[in-house]
Amino acid sequence: MFLENTVNHKEQFGWIEVICGSMFSGKTEELIRRLKRAQFAKQKVEIFKPAVDIRYDEEKVVSHDANEIRSTPVPAAANIRLLADDCDVVGIDEAQFFDDGIVAVCNDLANKGIRVIVAGLDMDFKGNPFGPMPALMATAEYVTKVHAVCTRTGNLAQYSFRKSKSDDLVLLGETDEYEPLSRGAFYKAMLKESVKEIEVDDAEEVIPKQSSDN
Repeated sequence: MFLENTVNHKEQFGWIEVICGSMFSGKTEELIRRLKRAQFAKQKVEIFKPAVDIRYDEEKVVSHDANEIRSTPVPAAANIRLLADDCDVVGIDEAQFFDDGIVAVCNDLANKGIRVIVAGLDMDFKGNPFGPMPALMATAEYVTKVHAVCTRTGNLAQYSFRKSKSDDLVLLGETDEYEPLSRGAFYKAMLKESVKEIEVDDAEEVIPKQSSDN
């Protein structure tokens, strides 16, 4: 759970909120919801996303449900510190694609009294912790983990299974490249993929021995 107003109004420090989960879990949707509430409250809000993310729009943060909010694409985490110095609230989408410096940037902003809201994938397509997300989750005051629905079982999904054969860690995509899977479905899918990758040598030709009897 997170608070939108501090209890002690003499406290000059801000805080960090992390919204994490798999693909299609509603991370960006929740980020946009919180940021629009802050805008409605007349707070000064700035939103940032990695410059590499141009799936829907070059400048806007856009959810899979087509909700959007204006943002500033930046090539590195350090740019956020320079552009967000005079804000009440800072939103950061797709945080997993930023360099490790994003952790220090978020903490610096929070220490200056800014509310920092970060959204990102907590695991990559192999099920491993993704980039700076573990450190952001560890240093945040509030962490919200959202879930998608598994396309194969209907259970809660927390894994982003990549259907394409690319091994690149950063591969932007939609339902053509990814599907959300539950733990059981993900384990079976990864096991199936590993079996496909096993190289089997051609069987040696077996020549039957000729009988000595004529």
